[in-house]
Amino acid sequence: MLTLQIMTNNIKHLGIVENINGSHLKVKIVQTSACASCSAKAHCHVSESKEKTIDVYNRENIPCKIGEQVWIVGTTSMGMKAVLLAFIIPFLIILAALITALHLTENEVAAALIALGTLIPYYLIIYMCRKRLSRSFVFTLETVL
Repeated sequence: MLTLQIMTNNIKHLGIVENINGSHLKVKIVQTSACASCSAKAHCHVSESKEKTIDVYNRENIPCKIGEQVWIVGTTSMGMKAVLLAFIIPFLIILAALITALHLTENEVAAALIALGTLIPYYLIIYMCRKRLSRSFVFTLETVL
């Protein structure tokens, strides 16, 4: 079964409606690793899958009920922004802090600890901005035909 579709500007993921509160829905999706669909997964035990619950807004008032399969739609730009915030910016922060700390202290252990410590304020800022960020990560709903 295909659960993820990537189109020109959208990413679609198949999910099941768990809760409906007006136009706000909670949809359960199964996130699988690339090897979860491999025919040898039973032998290597590397494959993994996780259930996640996503908040979705039904702006177009698409009729749906609890237990029904729906498509969750997000834009590829949302995915790129998430990768930027979760991986690229922290990597650049660690790299800059490590180079600076190595130059100032000439102690590799201290430089590594300082570099890792610079992520604490970054993730605190991300946490404090979570409501503002949630407005830019909005998923919409489509019915399964």
